[in-house]
Amino acid sequence: MLVSILHRVTGSAMALVGLPLLAWFLGALASGPEAYATFAGIMGTLPGYVVLFGLSWAFFNHMMSGLRHFVLDIGAGYDLDVNRFWSVASPIIAAALTIALWSWLLLAKGI
Repeated sequence: MLVSILHRVTGSAMALVGLPLLAWFLGALASGPEAYATFAGIMGTLPGYVVLFGLSWAFFNHMMSGLRHFVLDIGAGYDLDVNRFWSVASPIIAAALTIALWSWLLLAKGI
């Protein structure tokens, strides 16, 4: 049940927060260096990092849950133990992927 709720919440978060943020990013990119500098300046702050971290976690969680549902849709994984394992593993894998991504990003940036 929690995995299903998280799947819906993360999908909604990406639609309600991620899409406007993507539109702002693309608009700033197309508008020139000053607009992009404003976007990068705001997203480079701690609250900006929190939003981007949350969106990346939402993406990975939604992706892992979607993959789990895809496997179920093809008729595999209905055994109770297998289903329970992947219900627990999918958010853990999503958290690990998020941490790995941000570790790589922060190390590449030199923070």
